[in-house]
Amino acid sequence: MHVEKNVAEIIVGTLLHVPRKTKDGANARLDLAELGVKPKSFAIQEEDKTTLPPTGYILTNAEKDTFCETLHNIRVPQGYCSNFSSLVNLKDRKLIGLKSHDYHMLMQEFLPIAIRSIMHPPTRYAIIRFCFFFKSICSKEIILQELDKMQAELVVTLCLLEKFFPPSFFDIMIHLTVHLTREVKLCGPICFRWMYPFERCMKVIKGHVRNRNKPEGCIAEETIAEETIEFFSEYHKSMETIGIPPDKHETDENEEGKPLSAGKSSEVSAELFQKAHLYVIHNTDEIVPYIE
Repeated sequence: MHVEKNVAEIIVGTLLHVPRKTKDGANARLDLAELGVKPKSFAIQEEDKTTLPPTGYILTNAEKDTFCETLHNIRVPQGYCSNFSSLVNLKDRKLIGLKSHDYHMLMQEFLPIAIRSIMHPPTRYAIIRFCFFFKSICSKEIILQELDKMQAELVVTLCLLEKFFPPSFFDIMIHLTVHLTREVKLCGPICFRWMYPFERCMKVIKGHVRNRNKPEGCIAEETIAEETIEFFSEYHKSMETIGIPPDKHETDENEEGKPLSAGKSSEVSAELFQKAHLYVIHNTDEIVPYIE
Protein backbone atom coordinates (compact mmCIF):
# COMPACT_ATOMS: atom_id res chain seq x y z
CA MET A 1 0.00 0.00 0.00
CA HIS A 2 2.55 2.56 1.10
CA VAL A 3 5.04 1.65 -1.63
CA GLU A 4 2.37 2.21 -4.26
CA LYS A 5 1.26 5.45 -2.60
CA ASN A 6 4.81 6.82 -2.41
CA VAL A 7 5.64 5.77 -5.97
CA ALA A 8 2.50 7.44 -7.32
CA GLU A 9 3.26 10.60 -5.32
CA ILE A 10 6.81 10.69 -6.71
CA ILE A 11 5.64 10.27 -10.31
CA VAL A 12 2.85 12.85 -10.13
CA GLY A 13 5.03 15.34 -8.24
CA THR A 14 7.79 15.01 -10.84
CA LEU A 15 5.46 15.23 -13.84
CA LEU A 16 3.73 18.35 -12.52
CA HIS A 17 7.00 19.71 -11.07
CA VAL A 18 5.40 20.40 -7.68
CA PRO A 19 7.79 22.18 -5.29
CA ARG A 20 9.18 19.96 -2.50
CA LYS A 21 7.60 16.90 -4.15
CA THR A 22 9.42 16.71 -7.45
CA LYS A 23 12.57 14.66 -7.89
CA ASP A 24 13.89 17.09 -10.47
CA GLY A 25 15.63 20.35 -9.69
CA ALA A 26 18.92 22.21 -9.80
CA ASN A 27 20.68 19.68 -7.57
CA ALA A 28 19.41 16.78 -9.67
CA ARG A 29 20.72 18.44 -12.84
CA LEU A 30 24.07 19.09 -11.19
CA ASP A 31 24.25 15.38 -10.35
CA LEU A 32 23.82 14.63 -14.05
CA ALA A 33 26.73 16.90 -14.86
CA GLU A 34 28.87 15.26 -12.20
CA LEU A 35 28.04 11.77 -13.50
CA GLY A 36 28.48 12.86 -17.11
CA VAL A 37 25.14 11.47 -18.35
CA LYS A 38 22.32 13.12 -20.32
CA PRO A 39 24.22 16.26 -21.36
CA LYS A 40 21.11 17.80 -22.89
CA SER A 41 19.59 18.03 -19.41
CA PHE A 42 22.52 19.80 -17.73
CA ALA A 43 21.65 22.96 -15.81
CA ILE A 44 22.67 26.15 -17.59
CA GLN A 45 24.56 28.45 -15.26
CA GLU A 46 24.10 32.17 -15.93
CA GLU A 47 25.15 35.24 -14.01
CA ASP A 48 22.03 35.70 -11.92
CA LYS A 49 20.11 32.43 -12.26
CA THR A 50 20.26 28.76 -13.14
CA THR A 51 18.11 27.58 -16.04
CA LEU A 52 16.86 24.00 -16.30
CA PRO A 53 16.33 22.80 -19.90
CA PRO A 54 12.95 21.13 -20.58
CA THR A 55 12.87 17.35 -20.42
CA GLY A 56 10.49 14.65 -21.58
CA TYR A 57 9.23 13.81 -18.09
CA ILE A 58 8.15 17.35 -17.08
CA LEU A 59 4.83 18.48 -18.52
CA THR A 60 4.36 21.84 -20.15
CA ASN A 61 1.65 24.20 -18.88
CA ALA A 62 -0.73 23.10 -21.63
CA GLU A 63 -0.07 19.42 -20.84
CA LYS A 64 -0.57 20.11 -17.12
CA ASP A 65 -3.94 21.69 -17.90
CA THR A 66 -4.94 18.64 -19.95
CA PHE A 67 -3.73 16.29 -17.21
CA CYS A 68 -5.64 18.11 -14.45
CA GLU A 69 -8.81 18.58 -16.50
CA THR A 70 -8.88 14.87 -17.34
CA LEU A 71 -8.72 13.91 -13.66
CA HIS A 72 -11.19 16.66 -12.73
CA ASN A 73 -13.80 15.39 -15.23
CA ILE A 74 -13.55 11.70 -14.31
CA ARG A 75 -16.88 10.25 -13.14
CA VAL A 76 -17.04 6.86 -11.42
CA PRO A 77 -19.80 4.88 -9.62
CA GLN A 78 -20.62 5.90 -6.07
CA GLY A 79 -18.32 4.23 -3.55
CA TYR A 80 -15.71 3.36 -6.19
CA CYS A 81 -13.23 6.00 -5.00
CA SER A 82 -13.04 9.59 -3.88
CA ASN A 83 -14.44 12.41 -6.00
CA PHE A 84 -11.35 13.51 -7.92
CA SER A 85 -12.94 16.80 -8.91
CA SER A 86 -12.40 17.93 -5.31
CA LEU A 87 -8.78 16.74 -5.30
CA VAL A 88 -7.59 18.65 -8.38
CA ASN A 89 -6.54 22.29 -8.19
CA LEU A 90 -6.94 23.56 -11.74
CA LYS A 91 -5.58 26.99 -10.93
CA ASP A 92 -2.27 25.82 -9.42
CA ARG A 93 -2.09 22.70 -11.64
CA LYS A 94 -1.58 20.18 -8.84
CA LEU A 95 -3.34 17.50 -6.80
CA ILE A 96 -4.22 18.17 -3.17
CA GLY A 97 -5.48 16.08 -0.27
CA LEU A 98 -5.08 12.61 -1.78
CA LYS A 99 -5.23 9.63 0.59
CA SER A 100 -3.52 6.28 0.12
CA HIS A 101 -6.54 4.75 -1.65
CA ASP A 102 -6.76 7.77 -3.96
CA TYR A 103 -3.15 7.20 -5.03
CA HIS A 104 -4.00 3.51 -5.44
CA MET A 105 -6.77 4.33 -7.93
CA LEU A 106 -4.66 7.01 -9.58
CA MET A 107 -1.76 4.65 -10.17
CA GLN A 108 -3.78 1.72 -11.45
CA GLU A 109 -6.68 3.33 -13.32
CA PHE A 110 -6.51 7.09 -13.89
CA LEU A 111 -2.85 7.91 -14.52
CA PRO A 112 -2.62 5.92 -17.80
CA ILE A 113 -5.78 7.69 -18.98
CA ALA A 114 -4.56 11.15 -18.00
CA ILE A 115 -1.22 10.87 -19.84
CA ARG A 116 -2.26 8.85 -22.88
CA SER A 117 -2.33 11.89 -25.21
CA ILE A 118 0.46 13.98 -23.70
CA MET A 119 4.14 13.67 -22.76
CA HIS A 120 7.13 12.28 -24.57
CA PRO A 121 5.89 8.90 -25.99
CA PRO A 122 8.80 6.71 -24.72
CA THR A 123 8.49 8.23 -21.24
CA ARG A 124 4.74 7.77 -21.31
CA TYR A 125 5.18 4.13 -22.34
CA ALA A 126 7.51 3.45 -19.41
CA ILE A 127 5.13 5.03 -16.89
CA ILE A 128 2.14 3.08 -18.23
CA ARG A 129 4.16 -0.14 -17.96
CA PHE A 130 4.83 0.73 -14.32
CA CYS A 131 1.10 1.29 -13.72
CA PHE A 132 0.21 -2.04 -15.33
CA PHE A 133 2.66 -3.82 -13.02
CA PHE A 134 0.86 -2.52 -9.93
CA LYS A 135 -2.51 -3.44 -11.42
CA SER A 136 -1.35 -6.98 -12.21
CA ILE A 137 0.21 -7.62 -8.83
CA CYS A 138 -2.92 -6.37 -6.99
CA SER A 139 -5.32 -8.70 -8.82
CA LYS A 140 -7.37 -11.17 -6.78
CA GLU A 141 -6.12 -14.19 -8.73
CA ILE A 142 -2.43 -14.55 -9.55
CA ILE A 143 -0.87 -17.46 -11.40
CA LEU A 144 2.30 -18.46 -9.62
CA GLN A 145 4.15 -19.21 -12.85
CA GLU A 146 3.53 -15.66 -14.12
CA LEU A 147 5.25 -13.95 -11.18
CA ASP A 148 8.70 -14.57 -12.66
CA LYS A 149 7.53 -13.02 -15.92
CA MET A 150 6.15 -10.01 -14.04
CA GLN A 151 9.47 -9.63 -12.24
CA ALA A 152 11.39 -9.67 -15.53
CA GLU A 153 9.04 -7.08 -17.06
CA LEU A 154 9.41 -4.87 -13.99
CA VAL A 155 13.20 -4.89 -14.35
CA VAL A 156 12.83 -3.80 -17.98
CA THR A 157 10.38 -1.07 -16.92
CA LEU A 158 12.81 0.32 -14.34
CA CYS A 159 15.57 0.31 -16.97
CA LEU A 160 13.29 2.29 -19.29
CA LEU A 161 12.57 4.79 -16.52
CA GLU A 162 16.32 5.19 -15.90
CA LYS A 163 16.72 6.32 -19.51
CA PHE A 164 14.55 9.40 -18.92
CA PHE A 165 14.35 10.25 -15.21
CA PRO A 166 17.28 11.63 -13.18
CA PRO A 167 19.11 9.45 -10.61
CA SER A 168 17.39 11.32 -7.75
CA PHE A 169 14.09 9.82 -8.92
CA PHE A 170 15.19 6.32 -7.91
CA ASP A 171 14.98 6.43 -4.13
CA ILE A 172 14.29 3.50 -1.79
CA MET A 173 10.57 3.40 -2.67
CA ILE A 174 11.26 2.76 -6.35
CA HIS A 175 13.73 0.06 -5.34
CA LEU A 176 11.21 -1.69 -3.05
CA THR A 177 8.98 -2.50 -6.03
CA VAL A 178 11.54 -5.13 -7.04
CA HIS A 179 10.68 -7.13 -3.90
CA LEU A 180 6.88 -7.09 -4.31
CA THR A 181 6.70 -10.22 -6.45
CA ARG A 182 8.73 -12.16 -3.86
CA GLU A 183 6.36 -10.91 -1.18
CA VAL A 184 3.40 -12.27 -3.16
CA LYS A 185 5.11 -15.67 -3.40
CA LEU A 186 5.61 -15.78 0.35
CA CYS A 187 2.36 -14.20 1.61
CA GLY A 188 -0.23 -14.58 -1.14
CA PRO A 189 -2.28 -11.98 -3.06
CA ILE A 190 -1.94 -8.42 -1.82
CA CYS A 191 -5.67 -7.64 -1.94
CA PHE A 192 -6.27 -10.03 0.99
CA ARG A 193 -3.66 -8.31 3.17
CA TRP A 194 -3.98 -4.60 2.56
CA MET A 195 -5.51 -2.18 5.05
CA TYR A 196 -7.99 -0.27 2.90
CA PRO A 197 -11.13 -1.82 4.54
CA PHE A 198 -9.79 -1.05 8.01
CA GLU A 199 -8.89 2.50 7.04
CA ARG A 200 -12.44 3.06 5.81
CA CYS A 201 -13.76 1.65 9.09
CA MET A 202 -11.48 3.99 11.03
CA LYS A 203 -12.85 6.93 9.03
CA VAL A 204 -16.39 5.99 10.13
CA ILE A 205 -15.26 5.65 13.73
CA LYS A 206 -13.53 9.05 13.64
CA GLY A 207 -16.81 10.55 12.48
CA HIS A 208 -18.39 9.46 15.77
CA VAL A 209 -16.23 11.90 17.73
CA ARG A 210 -18.22 14.97 18.78
CA ASN A 211 -16.17 16.04 21.80
CA ARG A 212 -12.43 16.07 21.11
CA ASN A 213 -11.68 16.10 24.84
CA LYS A 214 -13.25 12.65 25.27
CA PRO A 215 -13.04 10.79 21.94
CA GLU A 216 -13.27 7.31 23.48
CA GLY A 217 -16.58 8.11 25.18
CA CYS A 218 -18.04 9.56 21.96
CA ILE A 219 -17.07 6.46 19.99
CA ALA A 220 -18.51 4.14 22.66
CA GLU A 221 -21.82 6.02 22.90
CA GLU A 222 -22.25 6.22 19.12
CA THR A 223 -21.47 2.53 18.69
CA ILE A 224 -23.94 1.53 21.41
CA ALA A 225 -26.62 3.75 19.85
CA GLU A 226 -26.12 2.20 16.41
CA GLU A 227 -26.19 -1.35 17.78
CA THR A 228 -29.35 -0.57 19.77
CA ILE A 229 -31.16 0.88 16.78
CA GLU A 230 -30.04 -2.04 14.63
CA PHE A 231 -31.27 -4.52 17.24
CA PHE A 232 -34.72 -3.00 17.70
CA SER A 233 -35.27 -2.38 14.02
CA GLU A 234 -35.14 -6.14 13.46
CA TYR A 235 -38.52 -6.32 15.22
CA HIS A 236 -40.08 -3.63 13.04
CA LYS A 237 -40.12 -4.82 9.46
CA SER A 238 -41.56 -1.53 8.29
CA MET A 239 -38.36 0.27 9.35
CA GLU A 240 -35.19 0.29 7.29
CA THR A 241 -32.08 -0.87 9.10
CA ILE A 242 -28.94 1.25 9.29
CA GLY A 243 -26.27 -0.17 7.04
CA ILE A 244 -26.35 -1.62 3.53
CA PRO A 245 -29.46 -0.42 1.65
CA PRO A 246 -31.74 -3.04 0.09
CA ASP A 247 -30.78 -4.29 -3.34
CA LYS A 248 -32.87 -2.49 -5.93
CA HIS A 249 -32.16 -5.03 -8.65
CA GLU A 250 -34.21 -7.88 -7.20
CA THR A 251 -37.30 -8.91 -9.18
CA ASP A 252 -39.37 -10.44 -6.36
CA GLU A 253 -42.50 -8.24 -6.14
CA ASN A 254 -43.61 -9.60 -2.76
CA GLU A 255 -40.66 -8.13 -0.83
CA GLU A 256 -40.30 -4.55 0.34
CA GLY A 257 -37.82 -2.13 -1.17
CA LYS A 258 -38.10 -3.57 -4.69
CA PRO A 259 -39.01 -1.74 -7.92
CA LEU A 260 -42.61 -1.56 -9.06
CA SER A 261 -43.83 -3.94 -11.72
CA ALA A 262 -45.14 -2.88 -15.12
CA GLY A 263 -48.37 -0.84 -15.21
CA LYS A 264 -51.66 -2.76 -15.08
CA SER A 265 -54.88 -1.56 -16.65
CA SER A 266 -58.04 -1.43 -14.54
CA GLU A 267 -61.67 -0.64 -15.42
CA VAL A 268 -63.46 2.19 -13.56
CA SER A 269 -67.19 2.04 -13.00
CA ALA A 270 -69.41 4.69 -14.61
CA GLU A 271 -70.52 6.02 -11.21
CA LEU A 272 -66.94 6.50 -9.99
CA PHE A 273 -65.96 8.10 -13.28
CA GLN A 274 -68.89 10.56 -13.01
CA LYS A 275 -67.86 11.56 -9.48
CA ALA A 276 -64.26 12.16 -10.58
CA HIS A 277 -65.48 14.20 -13.55
CA LEU A 278 -67.69 16.43 -11.39
CA TYR A 279 -64.91 16.93 -8.85
CA VAL A 280 -62.51 18.13 -11.53
CA ILE A 281 -65.11 20.49 -13.00
CA HIS A 282 -66.05 22.06 -9.67
CA ASN A 283 -62.39 22.58 -8.73
CA THR A 284 -61.09 24.13 -11.95
CA ASP A 285 -60.49 27.87 -11.94
CA GLU A 286 -61.64 28.31 -15.53
CA ILE A 287 -65.06 26.78 -14.77
CA VAL A 288 -65.82 28.71 -11.56
CA PRO A 289 -67.22 31.89 -13.34
CA TYR A 290 -69.68 29.76 -15.30
CA ILE A 291 -70.82 27.92 -12.17
CA GLU A 292 -71.53 31.22 -10.38
